[in-house]
Amino acid sequence: MFKNYLKTAFRSLKRNKGFTAINILGLALGLTACLLIVLYVVNELSFDRYNTKADRIYRVNEDLKLGNNSVQYAVCMPPLAQTLKTDFPEVENAVRLKNAYSIHVKKGSENILEYRVAFADPSLFDVFTLPMINGNASTALKEPNSIVITETTALKYFNSTNVVGKSLVINDQGGFKVTGVIKDVPKTSHFNFDFFISMSSFPDSKSDKWLRSDYNTYVLFRKGADPKKLEAQFPAFLRKYSAGEMQSDMKMSIDDFEKGGSYFRMNLIPLTDIHLHSNISGELGANSSAQYIYIFSAIALFILLIACVNFMNLSTARSANRAREVGVRKVLGSSRGNLVIQFLAESNMITLVSTIIALFATYALLPAFNQLAGKEISIGLGTFAWLLPASLLIILIVGFMAGSYPALFLSGFQPVNVLKGKLSAGFKGGNLRNFLVVFQFSISIFLIIGTLVIYNQLNYIQSKNLGYNRNQVLVIKNAYELNTHSQTFKQEVKQLPGVSDATLSGYLPTGQARNTSIFYKEAGTTDQKNAIFPQTWSIDEDYIKTLGMKMIAGREFSTSMATDSSALIINETAARFLGMSNPVGKLLYQSVDGNHEHVKAYQIVGVVKDFHFNSLHENIAPVIMRFNYDNGNVSVRVNSSNLPALVNQIKSKWSSLTSAHFEYSFMDQDFEATYRSEQRIGQIFIVFTSLAILIACLGLFGLAAYAAEQRTKEIGIRKVLGASVSVIVGLLTKDFLKLILVAIVISTPLAWYFMHKWLQDFAYRVNIHWYTVAIAAVTAMLIAFITISFQSIKAALTNPVKSLKNE
Repeated sequence: MFKNYLKTAFRSLKRNKGFTAINILGLALGLTACLLIVLYVVNELSFDRYNTKADRIYRVNEDLKLGNNSVQYAVCMPPLAQTLKTDFPEVENAVRLKNAYSIHVKKGSENILEYRVAFADPSLFDVFTLPMINGNASTALKEPNSIVITETTALKYFNSTNVVGKSLVINDQGGFKVTGVIKDVPKTSHFNFDFFISMSSFPDSKSDKWLRSDYNTYVLFRKGADPKKLEAQFPAFLRKYSAGEMQSDMKMSIDDFEKGGSYFRMNLIPLTDIHLHSNISGELGANSSAQYIYIFSAIALFILLIACVNFMNLSTARSANRAREVGVRKVLGSSRGNLVIQFLAESNMITLVSTIIALFATYALLPAFNQLAGKEISIGLGTFAWLLPASLLIILIVGFMAGSYPALFLSGFQPVNVLKGKLSAGFKGGNLRNFLVVFQFSISIFLIIGTLVIYNQLNYIQSKNLGYNRNQVLVIKNAYELNTHSQTFKQEVKQLPGVSDATLSGYLPTGQARNTSIFYKEAGTTDQKNAIFPQTWSIDEDYIKTLGMKMIAGREFSTSMATDSSALIINETAARFLGMSNPVGKLLYQSVDGNHEHVKAYQIVGVVKDFHFNSLHENIAPVIMRFNYDNGNVSVRVNSSNLPALVNQIKSKWSSLTSAHFEYSFMDQDFEATYRSEQRIGQIFIVFTSLAILIACLGLFGLAAYAAEQRTKEIGIRKVLGASVSVIVGLLTKDFLKLILVAIVISTPLAWYFMHKWLQDFAYRVNIHWYTVAIAAVTAMLIAFITISFQSIKAALTNPVKSLKNE
């Protein structure tokens, strides 16, 4: 019997090749989109889960509020890790990581700049699952000047992984002994380092200071331990260890500190939550957002629902063609149950073929999707372990969802009415048809509005006045390699034709270098209301003009002013935080060695217009600039029409002063990298929105075909009575366009609400204007009209003789 159902289903689908092709295409498109999104979501959710102890690992974060400034840090105090192990029995182990940012590694005569470098405690391999290929994990990072490298790095520098005992020359400071080689850190890790240098190689790691934060600290809990209980003990723990230092350095107790509205707190975040739920200062890598997981999961569900609805539409559109088949089958003794099974067999056969096509399409499109999403998703044995069972489940669920209504609808035809030429009025009543149209286009309009809002926001980010000019600025990295020649290099570069100006500073709006320190409006004060906790940058006399910043009061730094060694330039936000309407000439005070009795007075000589140096997700923070030479980078403003030639000239100047690798970027590229994640999300959103609209149009095509089929004879009679093609097209399209209007009314407020919520994540954002909704509405109406018109014109042009010959 089952074999007969399949054979009959195959014959029926073969007879109706056009119907079968459209159905398979619609379902295959929907399933392919769904599978790609599922792979993306699974990848995002898998971050850090490769660690066998992931459920027991937490990172310690720090929250600090001082006066009107509040900051969240992913880093904590130097002695925290060891003290937690000592004081709390529920802590099995703890480890610190400190981003080293970059090192130069010698390979032959070449110095290679490496960025994926961190200092790490010896307990690194007890906490994280980083399998050792060669070496002893328990002792690998105990000795100073020892280093553990990844498999790829070992092959890069030694052409072998059997390199334990060999040395690497780092920063021309002698050999670092390779004590271990580990497998490459998985891509699904919130940190991806190639070099782990022993923490004992970094003298600062032995600091016992509790009022500074520099180290990413992770805690491994014992089995059964409750992290919430440890978190509840943090306030008393901090008081115990930081009270004395606060009293000696800041001349106040913790109670006085908190009475001023300030606080100093710690909290825990699960390791597996970091990638999707943490974007704070001091992260070891660029994290994502759980918000996008919800958005793409919803899109996948909507696309799958639209594809299933299309199946229903196209199946019911064939009702007139299959009505007599159903009537004859019933007369010959087929029960309704047998007919339902028959139609479900057809549905599952189409779903099976669509799923197979979708699997191959997903595999073929995955490289392009990886490039679009900035991912390295692959389909391996582990993927097949869940993908194949999921595919079988999809075939059954989608096959039943897509085929259930057509099966019940078609099997419900009464043989007497069918054989008299009368179809069941069940679907003709219009309620379900109307619902399906409204449902599909509500989603489509929602996605169109969402796409437009995302596009507008990304365009706003690209075009917003940032308070500095990022165009035509060449940033030469790691100027500290020049040692004492950095000023010479800067001056020589400034003399080159095509160079407008140059500045020497590691603190750039698009850079990573950041520093905070405390200033007071009064000397020796303990009143937190008089304190400011700003970004504190060291700049030279050419910084402001090279970066195209604007002074709104006072002056820039000058080498001719000897007093500028104790001068400050502040931004507008800092002036507001200090409550100064005219800050030029006012004094700020800073402790020299952390002790409030030893202070240095600084005079404010200028106010620079606010500029963005963080993501536009965040408000502009206070910035105080000091006149001090910092050899981080050399930024060069260029105006040459032949940039490659100019870059080569600058490189030549560099090479004459140092053998270090010459590396550069352009500031506008560095800026775009900050928003690359949002840009990729926007592109993915556009692709899947377009796909959802295409699939929805297939459904509308089916409904239009059904409507035309149901009104074939009515159209014939109207044409005989003199109706024109335009009248008939209007007759067939107006009802659908009314439903699109209903969809617009439903989807518009929902889209506005959710996109407004998304925009709240940006401190600087566009408004959702009325014309955004209007464009989405007009686009939906136009797409719908074109889709419906194809079937309507086809029906209107049909010879009425063919329509009426059976009457």
